[in-house]
Amino acid sequence: MSNATDFESTDSGRSAKPLPYALFVTLEAPLDLEKGGALPGVTVAYETYGTLSEARDNAVLVTHALSGDSHVIGHTVEDDPGWWEIMVGPGKPVDTNRFFVICPNVLGGCRGTTGPGSANPATGQPYGRDFPVITVGDMVEVQRRLLDHLGISKLLAVVGGSIGGHQALTWSVRHPERLCGVAVLATSPRLTSQALAFDVVGRNAILRDPHFHGGQYYDKAKGPEVGLAIARMIGHITYLSREAMTEKFEANRLQPREVATEFEKTFSVGSYLGYQGSKFVERFDANSYMTLSLAMDLFDLGGTPARLAETFSPAKCRWLIVSFSSDWLFPPDQSRDIVNALVANKAPVSYCEVRSAGGHDAFLLPDEFPIYGEMMRTWLANLAEGGGEMDSAAEEHGPRSIFSQHRLDYDLITELIPANASVLDLGCGAGTLLARLKGRGHPRLVGVELDERSILACVSRGLDVIHADINQGLAFADGEFDCVVMSQTLQAVCDVERVLLEMARVGRTCVVSIPNFAFAPLRRILAEEGRAPKAPGVLNNEWYNTPNIRFFTIADFEEFCRDRNLVVHRRVALNTEHQCEVTENPNLNADLAIFVISKGQGGE
Repeated sequence: MSNATDFESTDSGRSAKPLPYALFVTLEAPLDLEKGGALPGVTVAYETYGTLSEARDNAVLVTHALSGDSHVIGHTVEDDPGWWEIMVGPGKPVDTNRFFVICPNVLGGCRGTTGPGSANPATGQPYGRDFPVITVGDMVEVQRRLLDHLGISKLLAVVGGSIGGHQALTWSVRHPERLCGVAVLATSPRLTSQALAFDVVGRNAILRDPHFHGGQYYDKAKGPEVGLAIARMIGHITYLSREAMTEKFEANRLQPREVATEFEKTFSVGSYLGYQGSKFVERFDANSYMTLSLAMDLFDLGGTPARLAETFSPAKCRWLIVSFSSDWLFPPDQSRDIVNALVANKAPVSYCEVRSAGGHDAFLLPDEFPIYGEMMRTWLANLAEGGGEMDSAAEEHGPRSIFSQHRLDYDLITELIPANASVLDLGCGAGTLLARLKGRGHPRLVGVELDERSILACVSRGLDVIHADINQGLAFADGEFDCVVMSQTLQAVCDVERVLLEMARVGRTCVVSIPNFAFAPLRRILAEEGRAPKAPGVLNNEWYNTPNIRFFTIADFEEFCRDRNLVVHRRVALNTEHQCEVTENPNLNADLAIFVISKGQGGE
């Protein structure tokens, strides 16, 4: 027995119905294509949402994925829903009450923009397989010409996922002067060989369909429906994750849904894929599928860190990059490659790998939307306003913070950081320290953090933050920052030696604050009561919920620095319970210490 959710997917709600709110413009100038050949002119189908401001400074270009179109959201309650209803609309993250959103159907598509199904002026018949090979760069050039036609010289942002992300990345390097920001989700600098392989199989399924007729099937009674359906079935597998498929099909794997399909449906997953494939052929053109998938496969910004950094060197915009942990089609490490290239160029970038079981389609799903949707909302708002939303003086602590009170160490760390220094904050939490420094006008501030909600808080403040595990090393150049800070994080670090030496490599100076587990009250609790020690100040966790995995002292840290050729320039010891500095026997009387250190002469 099937129900309405059995066949639910990111394709649900899409149809081949006419788009009543689509606008059309024919760009008469010939379009020379990157792979050779030209189109004598291009018709573009596009939809707009919201109102263009008088200053024409609130335009956001939304670029769609392979099977998308111009219909991002419904225009009225009677209109069909669009493909990104959760993200775009009045009051949504891409707020059409505030922003003027433009979404064109891509070149090569089949929803109104010139593509293989369009009439070839030379023959009067559909192009079919005579439609030339196009690239993502060609798509972006058509979008640029559309914006010129609309009189929009500069975009607030380009936003897109998957191949829509490819288009957004291309905008950043082809037309850097024409946009303020780029936000990309579930994308990559190029496809992996595994992803290419799935597309190759899909295109061959279409080519070998007996009803393909060499691509000239438009006047035939039957087209390559089976081949296109198989290509889409293959695609759907890559859009999901193992976790998602297990949850959706494992419990009743031998109970296929009741669906009319020619495809084998012994298993529940088989009936699902058959249904998705059959529905897809109702709204999409096989030649367009082949054209667009090949354009995606040809996209290549570089396969090495050096090449990627060179490719992104023209970009001048702010960045938001989001990946999803279970996306094996556009895996998170490819997003990190982009981030590392931008970091190498000192570009302002925020990045988060969102934990998700949704696979590649996660950027279209509501499951993790409270994280990635709110990141988009606050990032766009800050881009428009040129500032952060949160009070820079507010005390914000991450969920694993050992602080539940005013950060006395932040007061002193701020004093220890020279004015106008560039600062990297490791384990930056919700960005409280960076926000303070931002208020002082420091030229470059970057945070590194693991917790998603802390990253969201940083993005909300208009800070640049990178989702990364500092135990794996730091993706920054030698001496890139004037100061590297790590406040109350070392006790939660696995690879202490690597992290401290990396700090000394990346920063000209380093400021490290540490808890002191030799604090007298802690000693007494352990020695006299035989209990796990805790104190009212910074060390106030219970043994079962403490974030601390290392228990060391001021004396231990100083010995480590001597042994590793790290110079201690200054030490400040504190009693956070009494909110005061300690000068007498700090290893006994202080529960917190702040060190200013650097790499010694001759140090590696």
